[in-house]
Amino acid sequence: MKTSLLLAITTFVASATFASINVCNPPSIKLKEPPRLENPDSFSMILFGDTQTYNKFTFNQPIFELMTAWTASHKDILKIKATLSTGDIVDRNDALILSTTKLPRINGNTPSMDMWQTAARSYARLDGVLPYILATGNHDYGYNSAENRNTYFNKYFPILKNKCWQDCLVSTAPNAQGVMSLENAAYEFDDKNWGKILVVSLEFAPRDCILEWAKKLTKSDKYKNHKVIILTHSILNTKVNGVKIIEKEKYKLPEPNWGKAVLEKLVSDSDNIKLVLCGHSGDKTRFCSNLEYKNKAERTVHIVMFNPQFIMGSDGNGGDGWLRIMEFMPDGKTISMRTYSPLFAVSAITQHLAWKKDSEGQFKIEIQ
Repeated sequence: MKTSLLLAITTFVASATFASINVCNPPSIKLKEPPRLENPDSFSMILFGDTQTYNKFTFNQPIFELMTAWTASHKDILKIKATLSTGDIVDRNDALILSTTKLPRINGNTPSMDMWQTAARSYARLDGVLPYILATGNHDYGYNSAENRNTYFNKYFPILKNKCWQDCLVSTAPNAQGVMSLENAAYEFDDKNWGKILVVSLEFAPRDCILEWAKKLTKSDKYKNHKVIILTHSILNTKVNGVKIIEKEKYKLPEPNWGKAVLEKLVSDSDNIKLVLCGHSGDKTRFCSNLEYKNKAERTVHIVMFNPQFIMGSDGNGGDGWLRIMEFMPDGKTISMRTYSPLFAVSAITQHLAWKKDSEGQFKIEIQ
């Protein structure tokens, strides 16, 4: 089984290089439930959860490359406008040596520079094909985890890496070193049914100046009538009974705003922020969740958390290839959320596992 599955993955990743000829899966694999739009007039965005555990183990790295290759090959069928990632791109930003423990939980079996290179290589499947919007997480800063705001993100994801960014990137803000980068950035998309959409990606525990930038941007005359999606790493905690908004965290980085403060300072008095996407939390029993947040005007803003990496334990295989197909329905207000794994779908033996159909893996939200 393992041999056939690896052969199918290799075939798929190789074929996805030629995504323009619409090879969406190995021709010998006949999918019983292939990914399709529920409505032909919809479009979609693809959401990746935290990718750190794919990138910290060499034997997991091909799984994430499969996911980006799959996304590139489904651009036309799913009318994908962009992919979004919830942060924690790598497991350690600046670890130079390997862990010496028997179970290499600290930084897997690869140093940080290889993790960053692997992430950049996987996303290269989308370069020139689709824009991908990356939040940064706590593991993308400092040495162990966000002791400071130093990161190699800008080195491995510079603006010139993907020419598709040039078509949709409309604003950036300086990072902690005063350098303009994609750590804090806004991207504009257009659709005949949805009108203008603005996706704003924010650094982990964003500083006050970043929240002020995002607030000024989203309230400006240019964007006040856009439908705004906020993408940031840490908002919800699902490792407790129920789902709660994070009030405080342990990280020592300077000038942090935790989940509650982000919502209060940016979202609570906004008229056009419709959806907040995050990762960070999650475990093997609950790697996705949805919370309805009421702003000051009593309007519902949906907060959606997606982070499958712990599904096989914290040292598992990265997250079973799960990704989220976000279908924007033609009514201009409904988003269908479906959870899919190209890893399971790539083999006839496991394709029956490819859709997560429980209430947290498959649901619809209506923005207000």
